Amino acid sequence: MPISPPDGYAPPPTLLSGRRLLITGAGDGLGRATALACAAHGASVILLGRTVAKLEAVYDQISAAGGSAAIYPMNLAGASWADYFELATVIEREFGGLDGVLHAAAHFKQFSPLYDVEPKDWIESLQVNLTAAFSLTRHCLPLLTKSDDASVVFVGDRPGREPRPFGGAYGITKAAVEQMAQMWASELKSKPQLRFNTYDPGAMRTALRKKGYPGELPEETPPPDSAVATLLWLLGPESRGVSGQRF
Repeated sequence: MPISPPDGYAPPPTLLSGRRLLITGAGDGLGRATALACAAHGASVILLGRTVAKLEAVYDQISAAGGSAAIYPMNLAGASWADYFELATVIEREFGGLDGVLHAAAHFKQFSPLYDVEPKDWIESLQVNLTAAFSLTRHCLPLLTKSDDASVVFVGDRPGREPRPFGGAYGITKAAVEQMAQMWASELKSKPQLRFNTYDPGAMRTALRKKGYPGELPEETPPPDSAVATLLWLLGPESRGVSGQRF
């Protein structure tokens, strides 16, 4: 089996039919684009994010196209262990299980020297980029393990794979996420129905990127939709057995 989707991969229309997928950061950027695409390919999508209005806009678009979605508002910067337990409980009660998670939510303020990282920025970066990804995965793991074919994808970024100056708390947390995904994959090798991978989509035209590159012209970077095909492959059955990889 190939360890990556073929060039020009075109997902079949029913690729995700019957799958229940949780997507964080679903109100904007890559999370939004992937949620729309997953629903269009047959998945029931749980939209998790901080801003209700944005989630409702995605929900309305999915519903108008005949797709299936639900909204779960959550501020990851302030979420507690109990909040993630409740999330998993609600998913099990309302959906009967879970077949995949895309960790697309991210906190990034600006590039800066480590010495200048503000305490609030450090704490929120840890909470959103790392603690939320761990806690959510940990609480949903029993549901994912019961699935016949489940996939967990952590969105990576260049600062997390190539240590560079001024990456700040964002770069550190993204590096930690890469290690965490490898550990999950290694520790759960005995469960071949469950896989963990990371995916760096590269430069995208998002509000997050604009914070770091305010002078960049919109047409200089592709929209988030351009990165969705690989995520569909990772969340779908065609990547079964591929775990512990960095895409």
